[in-house]
Amino acid sequence: MFPERFSNLPAYAFPRLRALLDHHPAGGDTVHMTIGEPKHPFPAWVGEELTAHLAGFNKYPPNDGSEQLLSAISGWLKRRFNITVASDTQILALNGTREGLYNACMALVPETVSGARPNILMPNPFYQVYAVAAASVGARSVFANATRATGFLPDFAGLPTDILKKTAAAFICSPSNPQGAVASQAYLRELIALAEEFDFQIFSDECYSEIYRNDPPPSALAVAAQMGAHPERVVIFHSLSKRSNLPGLRSGFVAGGPESIRRLKQLRNYAGAPLPTPLQAVAARAWSDEAHVVQNRALYQEKYKIADDIMADFEGYKGPEGGFFLWLPVEDGETAALRLWRETGVRVLPGAYLSRDTEGRNPGKTYIRVAMVAPKEEMQQGLIRLKSCLQS
Repeated sequence: MFPERFSNLPAYAFPRLRALLDHHPAGGDTVHMTIGEPKHPFPAWVGEELTAHLAGFNKYPPNDGSEQLLSAISGWLKRRFNITVASDTQILALNGTREGLYNACMALVPETVSGARPNILMPNPFYQVYAVAAASVGARSVFANATRATGFLPDFAGLPTDILKKTAAAFICSPSNPQGAVASQAYLRELIALAEEFDFQIFSDECYSEIYRNDPPPSALAVAAQMGAHPERVVIFHSLSKRSNLPGLRSGFVAGGPESIRRLKQLRNYAGAPLPTPLQAVAARAWSDEAHVVQNRALYQEKYKIADDIMADFEGYKGPEGGFFLWLPVEDGETAALRLWRETGVRVLPGAYLSRDTEGRNPGKTYIRVAMVAPKEEMQQGLIRLKSCLQS
C-alpha cells in the first residue's frame, strides 16, 4: 500500500534522542544543547515592520517573493559575495530553506543519468533533508564521510568514477553542520571542476555563512562565476534563521541559474507555500540591514572563545571555523549523551543520529554535537558540566 522508498530511512534525530533520554531523570538543571535554534535577540525593529504591513495578511502573497524582497536579496548577494544575480530570474524566496533543499531534488534531478538511477552525493554526517529529498525522487544517496582526515568536508573526488558518471547532484554545506568546517575557495574550485567534468549540479547549503570565527566563508556561486562555470552548475541556499536569529520567520532563498530557478518556480506554483506578505516585508528589511548581523556574529565569537578556554585540554577538541556547533569526540555518542543527561542534566545529540553507516561504520558514532545557542552564561555552565562529567 505504501511506497518503499522511505522504508530504509532511520527515525529522525530528535525523536530518537527523546527515546534515549526521556525515560531517565535529569541529573541536574536542564541545559538544552541539542537543537540548533538561535536564541540571540532578533532585530528590535521586527515588530514595527510587521505591524506596518499587517494589511498584507488580507491577500495572497507573491508566489516567487515580492519585488522588494527579491531586490533586497540581490543587493545582499552583491555586497556580501560580489556576485550579480538578477532578482526576477535568478532568485526564489523560500518558506524556510528546508523547502528549497528538498524541492531542488524534485525540480532539478533527472529520472536517469547515463541510463541509470541517478546518484546524489552528500556529506556524512549531513542535514537529514538531503537524504529524504534524494529518496523522494528515487535517487541513490551516496555518502562521502567527512572526517578529521578530510578536514570535516566530503572528498567527493575520491569516489569511484562509475559513481560520478551517474551523479545528478551533490549537496555541500559550508560552514558544515555539525563540524563547523568552512569550504575554502580552493576546495570549492575543485568541487566545481569535478561537477563540470561529470556534469552534475552542486546544491550549496550556505545557511551558516554569516556565523564565523575569522574570515567570511566564500559562496560556491561566486566561485563558479569566477571560474566561468556553466551558469546552471551551482544553486545556493541561504536563510535568515541563523543570520538574523529569526528561525520562526521561516524565510530563506535559493539562487542560481535562470533555468534552475524557472523549474523551482514552476514546482512552487503547484506545490509551494509562499511566505506571507508581512513576513516578506520583515525579510526584505533583514537582508538590507547588516548591523544586527555584525552584533550577532560578535556574540558567537565570544562563545567560540569560551568554548576554546573550557575545552582546551579536552582530548581531540577542535573549535569550529563557523556555525554554532561543537563536534566533540567521545568513545560512544549515545553512551556519552545518556551519561551527560543522567549525571548533569545537559542534553546533547549523539553524532550517529546525524550520520549513516557506510562500509560497516558510522562516522558520527564517536562524536556528540553540542549546540552553542543558549545564553552565554548558560552555555558556559553547560560546557563546564559536560567536560567535568566526560573527563571523570
